[in-house]
Amino acid sequence: MTPDAWLSLVKQQRAIAVIRAPDLNQGIAMAKAVAAGGMRLIEITWNSYEPAALVSHLRQELPDCCIGAGTVLAGSEARDAISAGASFCVSPHTDLQIIQHCRKQGIAVVPGALTPNEIVTAWTYGATAVKVFPISQVGGGAYIRSLQGPLGHIPLLPTGGVTMEHAVDLIRAGAVGVGLSSDLFPKALTEAKAWENIAQLAAKLMQSLE
Repeated sequence: MTPDAWLSLVKQQRAIAVIRAPDLNQGIAMAKAVAAGGMRLIEITWNSYEPAALVSHLRQELPDCCIGAGTVLAGSEARDAISAGASFCVSPHTDLQIIQHCRKQGIAVVPGALTPNEIVTAWTYGATAVKVFPISQVGGGAYIRSLQGPLGHIPLLPTGGVTMEHAVDLIRAGAVGVGLSSDLFPKALTEAKAWENIAQLAAKLMQSLE
């Protein structure tokens, strides 16, 4: 998937399910649950258990979904993620080596930034979109709105403490999409393996973002 095609999918879906899996089977179950709820963008954090194996498996198991890698901290991790089949890479920071490698491989790259200076730097380096992180600590939707005047041309994808309730406000504020993790995968539900309930949460989220 090209970076432009990925960005178009984000604008259609508006949400990315961020999975940090303690084991392979749980990671598969989490991904299948949100896919059943209608989510097509799934990010596997690189500090999950055997993330490369999980990405590779999900590419086969969920062919209609776009599987990417998150919490990518170095160029070597980006290479491993792409080799495993990741269709996009997300980082909590801006690393030129990661951006260059993803661009060379023709996949979307979403570096993390927070201040206007950091956001513009990431965009100038060649980001497909910029992950505004951690959004919950800097004002949520109000912060995204304040960035729209000077930086409205840069696709912003806030993550970090995004809740089901606040996702809509972030989109209305101008975000191209949002990333959700803990609020989409409540600990009580994952521990109980209540995958149908998580699928219902995903479906509720997608409906609210339509």
